[in-house]
Amino acid sequence: MTVEQLDEMFRSGKIQLETLVWHEGMTAWAPYREAKGLVVSTGANDAAAEAVCAECGKIFPIDDTIRFGNVRVCAGCKPVFLQKLQEGAALNTGELNYARFGTRFAAYFLDVIILYAVNFSMDLLMGLGTRQAMGTAPRGFSPLPLFLLAFQLVFGICYEALMVGKYGATLGKMALKIKVVTAEGGRVSYARAFGRYFAKMLSGFTCLIGFIMAAFDNPQRRALHDRICNTRVVVK
Repeated sequence: MTVEQLDEMFRSGKIQLETLVWHEGMTAWAPYREAKGLVVSTGANDAAAEAVCAECGKIFPIDDTIRFGNVRVCAGCKPVFLQKLQEGAALNTGELNYARFGTRFAAYFLDVIILYAVNFSMDLLMGLGTRQAMGTAPRGFSPLPLFLLAFQLVFGICYEALMVGKYGATLGKMALKIKVVTAEGGRVSYARAFGRYFAKMLSGFTCLIGFIMAAFDNPQRRALHDRICNTRVVVK
């Protein structure tokens, strides 16, 4: 894996400061903190080490954290963490909580409605008739319909790539509280989000089989475009 993927695993609590790691050029396996050059106090007045907070991802003295399963939470995040415990909300324990197929479908349906509303409004503003905007009447081959077609394509790409690249989710996914992440749970780059848009088109070109795959892929529920771009859709 890349250094960035390893660091993301550390921030999410999947590996600890003392987890042994190795890369080419090292003579032997060494703790993550040594490989990264992290300075960890081990004096007589120190409780031995530091820990990464599962909520905010920052490093704190281990005495300033509370333990929950395999992860720890800092003093600043304790109130939020305890509130989640009381409410039974999903906790960040280092494990990915994959979104259900039905939830993913509902989010996709919401995005379709949003895109349709934007494109329909744009068509009307540019002078097309209602039937033409709805697609029930021919638009002809004048420059205006071609321009609007290009706008719809560019807007669809930007909507998907920019939203997923910046927030990890489109508006539909935000409404259903799910997001797109890497296989390790990290943020999806703009380049990968851009490629994922076209991979979704491939999922659709296969008679929607690429989307349906998510219903039978347990437990990760990956669609074809998730497999191509090595992404996952998880519950926030």
